[in-house]
Amino acid sequence: MRSVSTDESTAATAPGDSPFRSGHSARDLAPQYVLPLVVRIERGAPPARTDALETAARAVLTMLSDERSLGDGEWAQAVRDWQDARIRKVVRRARGAEWRRAEALPGITVTGETAEVRVFPPVPLDGWPKDLARLQVSGTDLDDPEPPAAPEPGVPVLWLSPGLDMSAGKAMAQAGHGAQLAWWELSEEERAAWRDAGFPLAVRTAGPARWRDLVASGLPVVRDAGFTEIAPGSCTVVADHPALRSR
Repeated sequence: MRSVSTDESTAATAPGDSPFRSGHSARDLAPQYVLPLVVRIERGAPPARTDALETAARAVLTMLSDERSLGDGEWAQAVRDWQDARIRKVVRRARGAEWRRAEALPGITVTGETAEVRVFPPVPLDGWPKDLARLQVSGTDLDDPEPPAAPEPGVPVLWLSPGLDMSAGKAMAQAGHGAQLAWWELSEEERAAWRDAGFPLAVRTAGPARWRDLVASGLPVVRDAGFTEIAPGSCTVVADHPALRSR
């Protein structure tokens, strides 16, 4: 099993690439794109933090697997350009009229138990649609009313580092990275099975001992560039999909 690394600004390695590079690469020289995600946070009814993280991860998978993102689909070239560069994801928040304007733009809304996240096809780093560009990106934080239950057996788990303090928006982007790394490692048959099941997954924070084992396990690891909130090179997420453990 090959370990794959990424970070929020350094692209995840596609099959055949070296796992992690320092300095500039062809990915740095390519036009840069970003995958926009918008989480609905109404003033009186914010979503639970863990549900928002899980919904964001499923939204990324839904975008990657959508027929419009594949082959000659209308979003396919933008998705290819994004994945050929650095797989940036930015999470913004909206409510009320802001959310309604976001919903009117081409994209996909994914719903969890309490969360709604809309994912949009990648856009140039400096070319956000105005109705998304005006949304707030910082200060997105959420709480869980109760500690999340243990993941169900056999469900893919995106394990968060226990040693990092990330805002909900930052953690949503990192969970999306982890889901994407797992997706890249799966076979077409495994991807189809996950998609047909509705992309079940869990996002949980690992204990310190378990985290050390996970990082050394050979499962896909997300590393952050350190541009926001946390130190460069920090391991943020390990993607633990049962199909990857069996290899």
